[in-house]
Amino acid sequence: MLEKIREGSQGLAAKIILGVVILSFALAGIGGYLGQTTEQPVAEVNGVQISQTEFSRAFENERARLEQQFGEYFAQIAADPNYMAQIRNGVIDRLVQQELQNQLALQLGLRVSDEQVKQAIVEMPYFQVAGQFNNDAYLRAIRQMNFQPDTFREFLREEMTRTQLVSAVAGSDFVLPSELKNTAALQQQTRNIDYVVLTKEKMKSQVSVSDEEVNDYYQLNQQQFMAPEQVAVQYLELKADDITLDTPVTDEDVRAYYEESKAQYLEEEKRRVAHILIDNSEDDAAAQEKANAILAELKAGADFAALAEEKSDDIVSAELGGDLDWIERDVMEPAFEDAAFALANVGDFTDVVATEFGYHIIKLTDLQAQVEKPFDEVAAELRAELEKNAKLDLFYQKQTEVAELAFEVSDTLEDASLVAGVELKTTELVNRMMLPAPLNSPAVIASIFTPELLEDKVNSEVLEVAPEHFVVVRVTEHVAAATKPLEAVKEQIVATLTNEKASSLLADYSENLFTEFKAGKGLQEIATAEATEVSSEASLQRQSYTVAPAIVKDVFALPHPSEGGKVESLVTLNNGDVALVQLNSVTTPVITADLDAQQKQGITMSAINKNYLAFVSALESKAEVVRPTVQVAEEN
Repeated sequence: MLEKIREGSQGLAAKIILGVVILSFALAGIGGYLGQTTEQPVAEVNGVQISQTEFSRAFENERARLEQQFGEYFAQIAADPNYMAQIRNGVIDRLVQQELQNQLALQLGLRVSDEQVKQAIVEMPYFQVAGQFNNDAYLRAIRQMNFQPDTFREFLREEMTRTQLVSAVAGSDFVLPSELKNTAALQQQTRNIDYVVLTKEKMKSQVSVSDEEVNDYYQLNQQQFMAPEQVAVQYLELKADDITLDTPVTDEDVRAYYEESKAQYLEEEKRRVAHILIDNSEDDAAAQEKANAILAELKAGADFAALAEEKSDDIVSAELGGDLDWIERDVMEPAFEDAAFALANVGDFTDVVATEFGYHIIKLTDLQAQVEKPFDEVAAELRAELEKNAKLDLFYQKQTEVAELAFEVSDTLEDASLVAGVELKTTELVNRMMLPAPLNSPAVIASIFTPELLEDKVNSEVLEVAPEHFVVVRVTEHVAAATKPLEAVKEQIVATLTNEKASSLLADYSENLFTEFKAGKGLQEIATAEATEVSSEASLQRQSYTVAPAIVKDVFALPHPSEGGKVESLVTLNNGDVALVQLNSVTTPVITADLDAQQKQGITMSAINKNYLAFVSALESKAEVVRPTVQVAEEN
């Protein structure tokens, strides 16, 4: 089965699949060690719950991705509650889709064996050092991702199983050459439009909102006004790098360490060699005879570089007189290396040496003897290493003592902080998605929101947030999720109802204008009467960002106007405004030349992705998906 996955992973469809899997990986996070939670799930898929903790981890990963993408501008974007609500809902949708895929894979009997999972882990570059799997690197990495080995294996098994499912769905998709050209032509199509935007602001003067309407809205939409569960946290944090040594490392310590570690500071012997290679792949006897003849010429005084350039089958080195540059031990083939390092003096050359590549004659052209690095050159490095080792020893000693005291005296962190030699830190009341670093890691969040810490106010265990970096936390105050009082949200409700009523009035008003527009009233006449302007786009493209997305989407769905005619449309924008749109003409290029590889790949990937999303939507339409009315807590 793994072989089939490997074979499938080379195709174009597999690249789409990989993108989907990576996206789900990024959104779902890679923490699988979940604590209990007092909150209800954000969604339920055929009876399987998606917890608040799982959502929080996925949301934090998505938030971090957006912060990295937008940089300093993300703070401005995140200040828009509607935008953040869209992000939260998008995360929930993707978690639901992922669970639907998991369930279908289980129904179809898709399986990934233990051996396949093990092989996948061994091949992951994240767990490799110098190209080889390193168990220490593996354990260190999964600990940082809040995994135990068994939970990581199960997570990976789930990912690989889901990949099999996506491969089966999308792996057979293809696009015909004619479809490629037609799609390319549609993508490059432009449309000439004029439009007038009517804003709802002019209708607000006609709107009034009563207290009764505010109260009714509040009662019917209390899920919108949930104050998130909040905690105030006290914690101690210790990093090995921040530890101050009681006794500094002395010059004598560094000198002694140098004497103990001299073997690490030897520069190995290097040799510069040249060779003449005779290929024996076609006729071994003839090759050996030719090599012996060249050796005889060398012994007779012939120039090595000239013979290499004339007769060596190693074309690259032949142009350099056979030069292979500097070599060290354990680099070349053993027979070649043994012969090269047996040469005593510069200028000496070997007899004929046989390797799997053919027959060689090797000449020593330069020699760099083994050299010991002087103490002064490595003293700073040694001092830093001694200090780091001393800090690590003290760090792990403190970690053990802190763990014991935090457990034995579970109702305070004072004693543990004295042992750690750090001051206690505190937070104000914050929700789980606003915890500061280093408390915002999945492992720490999961621990904070367990019943033991929330209800009993006891200390957590030592929680590793990075190598040689841990925290111990305790909850000092806990406020459960609750509906905000009406007075706190009244202004928000009035604004919402005002906008809704204004949009409704505008919709009715614009329908009458649209009737007049279709009857022949000109856009300029309408714009003048409405104290606004006509906007024009001579060559509107599908990817245009200068026009409202709703207008672009509507315009490219309109039929082509007849010769000399026009097509009218009434478009409701995302913010509740409306636009009267006039499509004047459509320009579709004729694609005659073959598309380049990048264009073909983009169109094919788009088609495959569209089909895959349709498949996931079909799964959801047949499933029982419940999103509780009280679901995702909003940010402060």
